[in-house]
Amino acid sequence: MTDPETKKTATLIIGIDWADRQHVVCLFHEGRPVTTETLDQEPDAIHEWALRIKSRFPEHAVCVAIEQSRGALVQALRQFSEWTIYPINPKQLARYREAIHPSGSKDDPQDAELLAAFLHYHQHKLRPWRPDSPETRRIARLAELRRKLVDHRKSLRQQLIASLKGYFPLALSLFARRLTTDFGLQLLNRWPSLTELRKAHPRTLRKFFADHGIRNTTQQTQWIEAIRKATPLTTDHAVIQPQALLVQCLVRQIAELNRGIDNFEEQLREAVDSHPDAGIFRALPGAGNALVPRLIAAFGSDRDRYDNAAQLQAYSGIAPITRRSGKAVSVARRHACPKFLRQTFHEFADHARKWSPWSTAFYTMKRLAGMKHHAAVRALAFKWQRIMFRLWKNKQIYSENQYLESLRKQNSPLLKFLEEQQTTA
Repeated sequence: MTDPETKKTATLIIGIDWADRQHVVCLFHEGRPVTTETLDQEPDAIHEWALRIKSRFPEHAVCVAIEQSRGALVQALRQFSEWTIYPINPKQLARYREAIHPSGSKDDPQDAELLAAFLHYHQHKLRPWRPDSPETRRIARLAELRRKLVDHRKSLRQQLIASLKGYFPLALSLFARRLTTDFGLQLLNRWPSLTELRKAHPRTLRKFFADHGIRNTTQQTQWIEAIRKATPLTTDHAVIQPQALLVQCLVRQIAELNRGIDNFEEQLREAVDSHPDAGIFRALPGAGNALVPRLIAAFGSDRDRYDNAAQLQAYSGIAPITRRSGKAVSVARRHACPKFLRQTFHEFADHARKWSPWSTAFYTMKRLAGMKHHAAVRALAFKWQRIMFRLWKNKQIYSENQYLESLRKQNSPLLKFLEEQQTTA
């Protein structure tokens, strides 16, 4: 970020078409490209290159256009705090490329020059990258990586179910809800087939059940009898043995993921506890341990990042797109947005409608008006974003009663509908 106290006589624009190992860099000065070169993704190479730029253009403010806001290259460039980084959306560059080169051909040196030119001509319309506080960035990264682990576990669970259906369906009919718990994982690791499970002595099974918190003898007996009476789906050892090996492999991976997710959640709890905005988001109805850190990361620590709630609604993808052409007007869902951010607000709204009476009423109104479930949830998220933006901007705590009172003062149809629902209930 540029130091406001440092006076620079001119601006040097740098466009970087980044890659995994080697980047293409274009220097753009006084409205034209000066040089184009390659830069290795090595800390020493990046540091030496930046020092050369600073010595060659000592009186220039440096602005960098790049198609990412994080990653190895951005982390390296952040060491030069006087440089201003402008993250360029890949779709912005793609449209700009098509406008300049209708053929649509992609070329790395060309893209580096296009990035520099795009920033040179449109810098006043672009927002420079400002990093959040270290606490907020840590929460954001922990929350995103935790979500990836959860999604990976879900994928492995689906593979496990598919495998069991092919040779050991009894495990699904008896233990489907416990499949990815310690009980289900250890059971399948120890007895990965019906044949193996039948070999276990009833006393051994009862002890295993009790050790995992299932001490109801009636339940234990029912499971043991079901195991003894079950008809095998197949007795073909050529099918059972390979599938059993796969199941043992999958359950071990899931068990390790469970431990990893638990560690992430513990780190997240500690990080959220020490964050200054934790109280704002914990007070929101339906925002539990999983969503509070994601909401903290969604808003960030820079309260000048958004001028109004509409900017947040558009950037997050919750606000729809209106297209006008002649007399035709259409409204469509916004697809060009950070998907994890949009999912965060969508999931929060879906939880909020189960805890907040006015949210429940709002969702019901939209459903009665003909909206499908996800469209109604997005509409509710759109409304919640305005509330959360005001709370975040002013560092205030949400009050359901206070919001209902504001609806009453506005003579809102939502409040009338809510009161009718409560009366009929």
